[in-house]
Amino acid sequence: MGPLISIIVIIGLVFVGLVFLLSFVPIGLWISALAAGVKIGIFTLVGMRLRRVIPSRIVNPLIKATKAGLNVGVNKLEAHYLAGGNVDRVVNALIAAQRADIPLGFERAAAIDLAGRDVLQAVQMSVNPRVIETPKVAAVAKDGIEVMVKARVTVRANIDRLVGGAGEETIIARVGEGIVTTVGSAETHKAVLENPDSISRTVLGKGLDAGTAFEILSIDIADVDVGRNIGAQLQTDQAEADKRIAQAKAEERRAMAVAKEQEMKASVQEMRAKVVEAEAEVPKAMAEALRTGKLGVMDYYNMRNVLADTNMRESISNMGKKEEQIDKQDKK
Repeated sequence: MGPLISIIVIIGLVFVGLVFLLSFVPIGLWISALAAGVKIGIFTLVGMRLRRVIPSRIVNPLIKATKAGLNVGVNKLEAHYLAGGNVDRVVNALIAAQRADIPLGFERAAAIDLAGRDVLQAVQMSVNPRVIETPKVAAVAKDGIEVMVKARVTVRANIDRLVGGAGEETIIARVGEGIVTTVGSAETHKAVLENPDSISRTVLGKGLDAGTAFEILSIDIADVDVGRNIGAQLQTDQAEADKRIAQAKAEERRAMAVAKEQEMKASVQEMRAKVVEAEAEVPKAMAEALRTGKLGVMDYYNMRNVLADTNMRESISNMGKKEEQIDKQDKK
């Protein structure tokens, strides 16, 4: 029984070793590569395991590239994988570019992929241009009428400018700016409605795709609507503002006049108080003059007669004025 147990243990150890070896060494993937005509060593696959690279992520795209006639090395694919790139997408983009007769090398495709752009989608967009629809752009013509314009921009990806080139948002912003400038330079909104293609020609001639990852093929005006009368609204707002300013100035003048009147009333009251105070001193002064002999009794009576005569003349004059007013009213 002892030798039999030893044999079973040895067979078990051999089986476990084979299972571990087959799980660590991708024998099936190596056989598939050889069957596809891809020359790759078994130790290369083991090295990928040691470098924590999934061999299937490298070998399958390599088989695809070899079958498509691309000359791509294992080291380049593995380096791109280790850099965080998508190897399968890069190989698919290279195959699509080769079929479309678009010059695209592996280094350029890898750089585009590492820049965060979908290199396969870029190649497809180079073959099949994409239409970008802008939101409604509000612009005002010289006659003050608002015009709402929506445009469709047909763009094609520019492979050479995908790295470092601006995206779709820049294209939309530049087209919107061109629409605002073109409509703003029009004399009337009717001219824009009659010739919407003038917007396309003017905007297209500005070279809006400079510095972007796209090439603008055409700009088509999809919709033109008439909006508000901005000029009239601005004039109305200005008139309302002027009216409020005038009212504020009038109120300020009125407040100043009221303050001046109050000040004058206070001055008059002060003067009246002084007059009353002075009049109150007159009897005292006269009494003092009589006591000291500076004013005689006859002088005092003469002064009283003069005052009485003056009062009588004023009364007669006032009665004459009243009679004249009554005559005028009777005549009317």
